[in-house]
Amino acid sequence: MVTRAMNGWDAELELTFANRNGRTVLAHERHHGPLLIQKTLYPEGPSPAHAIVLHPPAGIVGGDRLSLLTRCEPGAHALLTTPGATKWYRSTVPAVSETRLILAEDATLEFLPRESIVFDGARPRAAIVMEVAASARLLGWDLWCLGRTASGERFSSGVLELQTELRVAGELQWLERGRFPGGSPTLTATGRSRTSSSPRE
Repeated sequence: MVTRAMNGWDAELELTFANRNGRTVLAHERHHGPLLIQKTLYPEGPSPAHAIVLHPPAGIVGGDRLSLLTRCEPGAHALLTTPGATKWYRSTVPAVSETRLILAEDATLEFLPRESIVFDGARPRAAIVMEVAASARLLGWDLWCLGRTASGERFSSGVLELQTELRVAGELQWLERGRFPGGSPTLTATGRSRTSSSPRE
């Protein structure tokens, strides 16, 4: 029986997908703590292999540390998703999520998790690193909802920190970092430019 540590969950999940005679199989799975997958499904035929990543506690709180490592071997085709939105709850200390996606030659990965909802007062730190071979294909998204606007809640406190890194054939192609404090004017900016009636100098 897994119990939650006083300072948060430590959860790790490692997956390796491989091509076996034209069919993608889950060749390796290792998990520690409350992060795992359901049975691999094949609604589209031999490939892709569909896998649903589960986090049984349902929400992420301060002190939690989640790590997902997914490898796709040559010719493998996998699709990863989640059963519902990931909820990041209010806390006084950060919670951390690290995702690493490694694709070999001619591999394909569809990384399509449901959205992440950041509650007011939450402090998520999330990083995603993608290492893609030159002939591999990666389709993915990373969706974040700040506050629960349908319930009238705004993201007025806390802070969201994000990092995205993409390497193709070992070369860095994209590195992006963002820090979004709750209540920041940036979160409500419309993007409209101001016009001034002052004469030009």
